Amino acid sequence: MGRAYRKFEALYRLYEKPLYYIAMAILHDHHQAEDAVSDAFLSVMGHLDRLGEPDSPATKQYMITAIRNTAINQYRRNARVRERSMDWNESLLQLPDDSFRLHQKRQEARETLQAMFAPLNDTDRRIVWLHCEEGEPFARIARRLSMKESAVRKRFERARRRMIREKEEEEHDPSVPSGSRKLG
Repeated sequence: MGRAYRKFEALYRLYEKPLYYIAMAILHDHHQAEDAVSDAFLSVMGHLDRLGEPDSPATKQYMITAIRNTAINQYRRNARVRERSMDWNESLLQLPDDSFRLHQKRQEARETLQAMFAPLNDTDRRIVWLHCEEGEPFARIARRLSMKESAVRKRFERARRRMIREKEEEEHDPSVPSGSRKLG
């Protein structure tokens, strides 16, 4: 193993800088060029028995081919990564039609809920939301809000009647904005 080690050490001393310059010419990045040189030497390490003397023209050509192939492969990987990154960024910028329609429907539902909840105070709004949207039973809502269950039920019924009355008045007189009528 000592002979192989000395051969590898001689190759490294002779070719490390020239291989770095070749890699820099291809990759144009200091860190990637250093990585390419390391990778090239790792690949050469498995083929030391095929190489002649470190300073022979055949060994020099082998080392140049190894760094060139390693650097070109790295360059191609970089191009694929950039391409995937650009595709990913473009897909983020484009909103598919279905997503846009879904977004519109959600926005309309939000606006409808806001109009329906307009005549309600915060507590009543929360009771209606917890019961209708989250499916909470009145007993659990009462515990969450530190109220009696009978009070929660009564507030829910009054809030529901207020919302129905508001909706009916809006249908009869659409010129009056929702939530702006005085409720009694």
